[in-house]
Amino acid sequence: MTVALCAGSFDPPTNGHLDLIRRAASMFDEVVVGIVVNPAKTTRLAADRRMGLLNDLLADRTNVRVETFSGLVVELAASVEAQVIVKGVRGVADFEAEIQMAHMNRHLSGINTVFLPASPEVAHISSSLVKEIFALGGSIEGLVPPSVAVALEE
Repeated sequence: MTVALCAGSFDPPTNGHLDLIRRAASMFDEVVVGIVVNPAKTTRLAADRRMGLLNDLLADRTNVRVETFSGLVVELAASVEAQVIVKGVRGVADFEAEIQMAHMNRHLSGINTVFLPASPEVAHISSSLVKEIFALGGSIEGLVPPSVAVALEE
């Protein structure tokens, strides 16, 4: 059984995140979604809220489970017995950042990282842009699921 780890802040969960997780779930026996909790970092949605949203949005995927964690991604990978880390890349800038992290994670633990290119229909979506558009009063329809849009309004 191959366990894959998709880790990130997911603040907020976007349609890009869901595309990546669902595609990973079709490739691996089990996918663990790890929501990083960093008390030193301000987030738009609390970690428990992000976990609840992702659990609801991925309820149709029986091979996906969502957890929160703090610390190193490789520590979570070891604790959930993941054999691979899955990262989505939207373009060269993402790849440049992620390849360094992939090399470091492999150095620290021996775990490999698999890169999945973003699907073209969601390649323009990032949590940072969603938060910026939302803060400026723009529409985030089509960028996040409706339940996430409601959560951002709360």
